[in-house]
Amino acid sequence: MDERSEFLSGVRAQLPILVGVIPFGFIYGTLGTQLQLPALTTQAMSLIMFGGSAQFIALPLIADAAPGIIILLTVSVVNLRHMLYSASVAPYLQHLPRRWKLLLAYLLTDEAYAVAIAHYQTPEGARPKPWFFLGTSLILWVCWQLSTAVGVYIGGQVPASWSLDFALPLTFTALVIPMLKDRAYVVAALVAGGVGVLTIGLPYKLGLTLAALLGIAAGMAIKSNRQILVED
Repeated sequence: MDERSEFLSGVRAQLPILVGVIPFGFIYGTLGTQLQLPALTTQAMSLIMFGGSAQFIALPLIADAAPGIIILLTVSVVNLRHMLYSASVAPYLQHLPRRWKLLLAYLLTDEAYAVAIAHYQTPEGARPKPWFFLGTSLILWVCWQLSTAVGVYIGGQVPASWSLDFALPLTFTALVIPMLKDRAYVVAALVAGGVGVLTIGLPYKLGLTLAALLGIAAGMAIKSNRQILVED
């Protein structure tokens, strides 16, 4: 498969997920407008951070003038999963020059990872090239920037009765469920979800930080125990 075909294959693989991502970006832009943040600030977060869940968490913290260290800590913990994504795709992309790695690292998101790793784990993707990853992540980036801009521009005119916020949990549910392949992943998801619900009242969205940390710890504990049993 040549570079163009590989790129277009990545684009096509991402198209079904964009059905949830586009309203997700629109809602994010709308939220920035409703929180009375400057349009440039809301759009710049999409350009620089390019991480939907982290952006949704950061917006109200910024609007509430939360301490910078709290914002930084919260966003960092939420994005810790990207380190796991990077470690997972690294064996398939380690042969690339640094410029490719830097570009793909910037474009790495939940949706891009889910599509790319599924492709690389098939016989067709056994000899991975960067063009598939670029296609599936770049179309996502373009749609995210455009949907954010539309949300910022017309966000104040959207009636609350539209209830567009369904796109956020819907998108992440669609991504998480296929990843629940063994007990460790299931336990991590259940612990994180349970803790998130129980700590929803904590200030500065700290409940989400705690949920992420405990979910990761639970999953790692299950994997460690299983490895010990196998070695014994």
